[in-house]
Amino acid sequence: MINSQEIVNQDLEYICRNLKDELAEMAGKRLLITGGAGFLGYYLVQSILHWNKKTAEARSIHLTVYDNFMRGVPAWLTKLEKDHNLTLVEHDITNPLPKMIGDFQYIIHAASIASPIYYRAHPLATMDANVNGLRFLLEYCREQKDKNKPINGFLFFSSSEIYGDPSPEHIPTPETYRGYVSCTGPRACYDESKRFGETLCVNFTSQYQLPIKVARPFNNYGPGLKITDRRVIPDFARDILAGRDITMLSTGSPRRTFCYVADAVVGYYKILVKGQDGEAYNIGVETPEISMAELAQRMANLARDFWGYRGSVVHQTSTDQKYLIDNPNRRCPVISKAKTDLGYNPAITLDEGLKRSLLWYADNREAEAA
Repeated sequence: MINSQEIVNQDLEYICRNLKDELAEMAGKRLLITGGAGFLGYYLVQSILHWNKKTAEARSIHLTVYDNFMRGVPAWLTKLEKDHNLTLVEHDITNPLPKMIGDFQYIIHAASIASPIYYRAHPLATMDANVNGLRFLLEYCREQKDKNKPINGFLFFSSSEIYGDPSPEHIPTPETYRGYVSCTGPRACYDESKRFGETLCVNFTSQYQLPIKVARPFNNYGPGLKITDRRVIPDFARDILAGRDITMLSTGSPRRTFCYVADAVVGYYKILVKGQDGEAYNIGVETPEISMAELAQRMANLARDFWGYRGSVVHQTSTDQKYLIDNPNRRCPVISKAKTDLGYNPAITLDEGLKRSLLWYADNREAEAA
């Protein structure tokens, strides 16, 4: 049976193969990723270093990661510390940028708390990263242009959460939909700060003519998403690997599409390099849109094939009274804009992605709190 490292290697090959033109455009440049020790950073970082190994030294992309490393440097990142094209900097993006930041040609702002359990526990820190941290980076881009050292591309990670809970006629949801979002509910710290972050991006683009682009992820999953993250797929995986029933804290009726992280990362780098300035792009898959109950059963069936798993799917009620408040009933994107503008074409099926995820979790059963 394939192990987790083989899965990661296959995914990195897939990412680099589908980003041949974009990575060539970034060759010899300097890239900053904030929040690079997080879930999406797992492949955002490793894919760059993987590409570097196969290219001439003069064309290598030099990568700098900013992260507050609140729980230490993750093991996967520690293994990369000796790579001379990687610089790790302990920095909390909610604070002003270091004075000796240097010159970057590309920036990805991915520093944010994204799991609902955790951003509801840390609402102010969530808003600070999405608004104040973003503002520090945008001001840096403006200053670089004033110094005649303009950036080539800036990517802000927004969220499909900015759409709130669309009515049925707005699903699948295109980028033109304006959203139906509570500004005071328990999820508002995340939803509204992402929305305001997009407003900052659009206005910095128009006022200072900066190459700022926005990604709206739709339910990414896969390697790098800690088993302790408290989102649905790692929660189900944790139950499976413990040999117990999969516990659902809802009726299981909400519906989602799920995009495997390797496909998502391809989309994000395409936005960074090819995206239109001031534009937002949905990154996800359009099908299948399935219920949480169906997702749980698919994962149980896959685990039954792998390990003879014998658990069932059971339903319970959360003791957290706010657990399901403002939770969207459906989330499904229209991705024609990314396909047309960027050549984005996600190809990894849900069953294949879940298979890779479960096998990765089997080798990564322990993790510090996300």
